[in-house]
Amino acid sequence: MSKLYLVPTPIGNLADMTYRAVEVLRSADLILAEDTRTSGVLLKHYGIDTKMRSYHAFNEHETVGRLASEIASGVTMALITDAGTPGISDPGYLLVQACIQQQIPIETLPGATAFVPALVNSGLPAHEFTFTGFLPPKKGRETRLKKLAEEERTLILYESPHRLMKTLEQCLQFFGERPASASRELSKKFEETVRGSLTDLITHFSEHPPKGEFVLVIGGKEAEKVKKRQDNPAS
Repeated sequence: MSKLYLVPTPIGNLADMTYRAVEVLRSADLILAEDTRTSGVLLKHYGIDTKMRSYHAFNEHETVGRLASEIASGVTMALITDAGTPGISDPGYLLVQACIQQQIPIETLPGATAFVPALVNSGLPAHEFTFTGFLPPKKGRETRLKKLAEEERTLILYESPHRLMKTLEQCLQFFGERPASASRELSKKFEETVRGSLTDLITHFSEHPPKGEFVLVIGGKEAEKVKKRQDNPAS
């Protein structure tokens, strides 16, 4: 029976590809790729010659229905993105929903995603956390920040290098001082995690211009309360 596979791909280091992921991509009838050029490098590295088709944020609404119908008719497809797990701040959700509606089998493979190693590496509480992905660039941004300011669990955000400083400064403005970490180039040669307070991170990246995509991990509201008690032990 045909089905949809969601296949995680490495977030940087090609050696993080799983044996099972390679097998699924080789056996699928069609690979849906966010960027066929980027994915072509990965497929060539593992000797995978399965046909690819573009599926990304700019065409998913218009193609999702047709793709689900193709799978239902007998075509097994594997969805991959440029890096990480499909559906996590990347295309995937709409196609999964369409397949569920048509009772098409779906199988998601375990594998790479950026926020898990960043969270564990941060040293902040990982037993409960809130993943919010990318903040809205403009409309709704302050509303989202105000809501997140009340969240007591550890916060995880994705951010691009050109907006990192703005995000750190706004987090300090809306959250108050909190422990935080910023990870970049995860799994790659120049992997780096900077830890400290939000102010420490702002100072660091003022002196060292941000490069690469970042995962920000920020202590929840409870962490702010703990810091206030540490700063004012008599209160």
